[in-house]
Order: sequence, then structure tokens, then C-alpha cells
Amino acid sequence: MTSTGRFTLPSEENFAEKTKELAELWGADAIRNSDGTHLDESVLALGKKIYSAYFPTRAHNEWITLHMDETPQVYLLTGRVLAEADIVDVPLMDGFFEEQLKPNRDADPHKYWEVVDRTTNEVVDASLWTLDEDTDTVHVSGATPMHEYTVSFLAYIIWDPVEMYNHLTNGWGDKEHEIPFDIYHPATRKFVFDTFEQWLKDNPQVDVVRFTTFFYQFTLLFDQKQREKVVDWFGCACTVSPAALDDFEKEYGYRLRPEDFVDGGAYNSAWRVPRKAQRDWIDFLSGFVRTNVKKLADMSHAAGKEAMMFLGDQWIGTEPYKDGFEDLGLDAVVGSIGDGTTTRMIADIPGVKYTEGRFLPYFFPDTFYEGNDPSIEGLDNWRKARRAILRSPISRMGYGGYLSLAAKFPKFVDTVTHIADEFRDIHDRTGGVAAEGELNVAILNSWGKMRSWMAFTVAHALPNKQTYLYYGILESPSGMSVNVRFISFEDVLEHGVADDIDVIINGGPVDTAFTGGDVWKNPKLTETLRAWVRGGGAFVGVGEPSSLARFQAGRFFQLADVLGVDEERHQTLSVDKYFPAVTPEHFITADVHVDPAAREAWEKAGYRIPLSGCGGGQGIKPLGGIDFGEPIANTFPVNEDVTLLRADGGQVQLAVNEYGKGRGVYVSGLPYSAANARLLERILFWASHNEDKYTAYSSTNPECEVAVFPDAGQYCVINNTDRPQSTDVALPDGSIEHFDLDQSAIAWRNL
Repeated sequence: MTSTGRFTLPSEENFAEKTKELAELWGADAIRNSDGTHLDESVLALGKKIYSAYFPTRAHNEWITLHMDETPQVYLLTGRVLAEADIVDVPLMDGFFEEQLKPNRDADPHKYWEVVDRTTNEVVDASLWTLDEDTDTVHVSGATPMHEYTVSFLAYIIWDPVEMYNHLTNGWGDKEHEIPFDIYHPATRKFVFDTFEQWLKDNPQVDVVRFTTFFYQFTLLFDQKQREKVVDWFGCACTVSPAALDDFEKEYGYRLRPEDFVDGGAYNSAWRVPRKAQRDWIDFLSGFVRTNVKKLADMSHAAGKEAMMFLGDQWIGTEPYKDGFEDLGLDAVVGSIGDGTTTRMIADIPGVKYTEGRFLPYFFPDTFYEGNDPSIEGLDNWRKARRAILRSPISRMGYGGYLSLAAKFPKFVDTVTHIADEFRDIHDRTGGVAAEGELNVAILNSWGKMRSWMAFTVAHALPNKQTYLYYGILESPSGMSVNVRFISFEDVLEHGVADDIDVIINGGPVDTAFTGGDVWKNPKLTETLRAWVRGGGAFVGVGEPSSLARFQAGRFFQLADVLGVDEERHQTLSVDKYFPAVTPEHFITADVHVDPAAREAWEKAGYRIPLSGCGGGQGIKPLGGIDFGEPIANTFPVNEDVTLLRADGGQVQLAVNEYGKGRGVYVSGLPYSAANARLLERILFWASHNEDKYTAYSSTNPECEVAVFPDAGQYCVINNTDRPQSTDVALPDGSIEHFDLDQSAIAWRNL
């Protein structure tokens, strides 16, 4: 052990001796209570800094059971029901978990609910429907046969979603369900602050109040089979109440519809192009949440305690990258580490004294069971996080769950010992200063800075089939030798492109927040970006960048001229498209491994004869060597001056284009892998005309990365795999240093 500290250990009742042993072994300087448990006096006496999880809006059933009309609420959308006559019945709770959700029959349904003819998208007049409260069914009259109908209705959340998840995961049986409550109601708000004031007096031993989190849960709804039905880590669906809706109308001058929340069943996913109503609600909610968060922080400080926010659970309304977060007075933010992207999401948060990462796996029985080896996940999680920590250090680390489970796995205990020592060693060597970045890269989307490191995510660190081909846009640079920022389309329209930006990346599917949707109808956006690239800038597009769903001016990609690539949307099939020959050798693909047999077959096969002008220049055999993820069909070069680097299967996967003094690059998809991270790194250096900066401290093995710390006079090489790796590192003087690295290893050298 090189040093101690920077480590928070979870503990629980009746586990004092083992807690002391593991605290010494892992170098812990802080101890926190696990969910639903308390720390023994003998643990408190260990002299460690004490964190206590605090739940402002749950774990007080004695209050909320007397005020069940003051639980948080959510707008739910029923399933679509087909009308076969002029009367149709719509059941409310079909598909929802009745232990979690209960229709709000207290507030006037005809004021706060909405019945919609989904075939015409027209709202059904309130006089044409009634609610049967006994069966929770809405009866609609005057319906049009063969039209589908839905009801958007308010429902109380009667079981805290996170406590419910923990309850079901850990098999807590008949343990009482914790009911959440909503501080928007004055009586409950007073209860929350009075209760916290008393808690502060009753817990003088606590040094850090770990708020888990504050007031509103991200969208997490379950179905009748206790499965996740709607999960959106950014979702604001579970934040409504009649009182808040009425106050919003007074403040903003218009009334929100239920549709503004259910959004046709999308529930305002972060993938949706944000609309005015959605943005206004986020602003309204954030103002309310932040005012009350600051009160909690001030109360903590007055009691001599630090205030720490957990970036998860009831984090909605805080938006740590939204302007003004630093005014809340929070001392720290802690969050769950899933990969490099989520590490950066926590580490880059401004306006707090320190950040802390909670590493995986959770000490839960779904991982810590007989026959399983949790150390595999532990090391995998550490490797993913480490490359990001080198680029943006978090101050502290820790784990969550039940220590008594982890203690039963000696190999895992040894693994955490190693990880904790290595984490501290990185801090000791670098002084907590980030590694040097060579380029300034901006990720362009609708959310911009407010959702830094939060793009392309559905659930926390869990990309799915439709999203994984874009996730590499974030995961790759999270540990790369570049400085990353996030900008919005509004930023570009209002301020242009900042002088210090080297590369802009725009990527995602059409008509999403990440490609922009109708924002591309504004000619000022294309004018600004074209001028910037022609003047020497670099624009990288992934998937369907700059796309506009409605065919406009003969182009689908509005910056097709910059990228050199467009996508055929079956509107210009009568116009022939000719592909130039593929260029297999290029700076960008220099590290791409292509099987020699595949390369030979590709060269021998030659090129396809164009069929109606489509596909000329494409190899008969695929050249491959890169994982582009789910294919983007029917992409084609806009002219024969474009340089194609991959064009297999009838479309373009990778192309580069000279555009004035600048450059454009198109990539059809970028799932995260070491090879794709290397590919993107080379794309960024080539596109920005910085090829000459690339060689110094580059690694010949994409599975190994290099981080340079000029102020500390050191650099390190990391092995990002669970296998031994070898690599050569080029030094600035032209010499080469060879490294043989064990699995997961890190090696340090002086500059």
C-alpha cells in the first residue's frame, strides 16, 4: 500500500470486526451505512470519517401514510384500445404495476387528464368520457370505429422505485414498502425540513450527509410482472402534481397538456428532440429543486457537516451541468461508475470541492453468490474507469451494497485491495492533475453542456442495440488524449464556433436530440459550420449526422458537402451514384488490422460493375477490419473526389473529404472497442490537420493507451484488457520504448 485514504467503505449492523479489518486492508478513511442499515457504535469509534445516506423524501411512512395525496405523481399513458363501435372502454392500469402506481382520483380528471384519438391525434372533448372509479376504466362515447384511443392520466407513486428495486433484488420479502413523498406540497415540505433539522441534532457523529438523492426520481416504471416498463435516467415524468401544473401556468403563461409528459408513449426520452414545453418544465422544476437543495446544504453546513449529492436515484431537477449548479453550496458529488463515460460524467462536474466514484459491482446477491467470481467484474469496471480517471481525476472511490457479502469472497477482497492502492498511486504521482490533451473536441447536439457525458444513454451505462453504435463517440474520448466539451446547436447559432475548437463531432440517428431534427432547417446553422470548416475546421459525422427527416433541397445530410457522403432516402433513385475506388491505406486506418486472406481476396476480386450507376468502385469482397455496428443503409459519396476508406455491402462506412482548408469525415457507426477508439483518435488528429502531433507517446497496440503528465514529469502506459499485452511507445525524440504489461497493468516512466 503506497498510501491510505480516498476510499469510502460501506458497512452495516453487527459487522464491526470485519469492517475494521477491511478498512485497514483497503485503506479506507471513510465509512458509510448501507441502504436500510445503521452503523454500530464500535464502527463509529474507528475514527473514520462517517458518511450517512439520507433520503429526504422516503423512509418516513409514519408521515406519508396520513397524506397519501402528497406522494410524487406521474402522467401515465394507457395502451391503445381499438374502438369497434361508438363506445370504447380504456382500462387505466393494464400493463402497470399496481403496487407501485395508483390512479389519482382526487384531482378532477376532466381538468388534469386527457383522452386522445390516436388515429387523428385529436383530444376528445371532456364531455364525451367518464371515469369508473370502481374499475379504473374510462368510458368514451362518440368514438369513431376503427380509431385507437388512449388515456393520459395522473397516478400516485406509492412505492419508491429505487427501494422497490433493492427490495426485489435482495428478496426483502414482507419488509414494509417505503412510500415516497413530494415536497411541492407545503405540509410535506415543512415535514422534510423539520425532520432533517432533528436528524442533524440526533446524529452528531455524521461528518458527511450523503443525500440519496433529493426529491424526484428519474422515470422508472414497472409492469404487472415487476419488470422495468419505462426507464429513462434523464426522465422528468415522475415530477408532476396538480399544484405544480397550476403554478407553471401562472409563471409561464400557458398550460401544459398531459401529452407534454407522455409524449405519445416516448415520455420525453432524452433521445427526443427537446421541445419548448419540455425545456420550460425542466427550467421550472430545476428552479424549485435547487432552491430547496440549497436549504438542505445550508442546514448541513450550519450543523458542521458536508453535503454530498448522489448522482442517481432522485437526482432529477439538479442537472449538475446546468448553469448555476455551483450556487447550491454542495461540497461533493458521488455517482456510480459504469464505464469511462459515467466516470467523466461525475469527474467533470463543476462547482464542488471533490467528486467520488462508486465502483461496481454492488455488493448484492445478484453478483455475490456461490460459484461466481465478482473480481472479474471488479477489474473490468476498474479498467474502464481508469482510462477516464487519468484524463479527469475523481478525488475518491468506494463501493456500495452489503459488506458482509463481499467479505465472503477472498479473491474479490484482494482485487479491491489492488484497485484501491492503484487509485491512490495515480493521485500520488500526478497530484490529481489530468493528463495532457492535444486537441479540443466538441460534441454537438441539442442538449449541449447541460447534458455533458450524458448523450446516447437510455439507462445508466447500459447502451442497447439501437444506441451502441453511437456510444463510442463518448466512451472512446473519455480516456483519449483530447479535451472534450459539449456544445448545443443554439450555441453555434448564437455564438458561432469557439476559436479554440479543433474538431466538432455530430452523430446519431435522424430526428433525435443528437442529430438535431428541424434545427437544420435554419440556414444559419449550415452557413456557420460550412464557413468554419472551409476556414480550416474539422467536422466528423457518425450515423446520420446533420440529417433532416423531410427531404430538403435534394439532401438528407444537410452537411453532405462537408462530409462527402449522403444517404439515399428513396427520393433520388433515378439519379445515378458513382463510387470512386476504395483507398485501403490511409493515416486513419493505419492501425486497423485486416486479415491478410481477406485483404488478398478483396484485391483479387476487383470492383463491382455499376448497376444503374450505384456501387461502382466498391470491392466485390468486403475489406472489413472495423466494427461499424448496425449498418446505415444506402449511404453514397456525393462525388468522385471523396476518399472512401470503407464501402462494403452497397454503402459507405468510412470516408474523408477535403473541404476548403478544412476536412470532413463520415463514419457509419462507432461502437466502443479499443480498435474503434484508436480509429476515432486517428480520425480526430487527421481531420484537424494534426497528424504531426500524433506520433509522440503513441502506442502501437490499441489495447494499451498512454497518458502524459508534464507537470509531474511522468507518463504511464495502461493495459485495458484482462490479458497480458505488449506495446511500443514512440517518444518525442524519436526513440521507442517497449512495454510488456500483465493483465490490467499500469507502468510509469519519467519524461
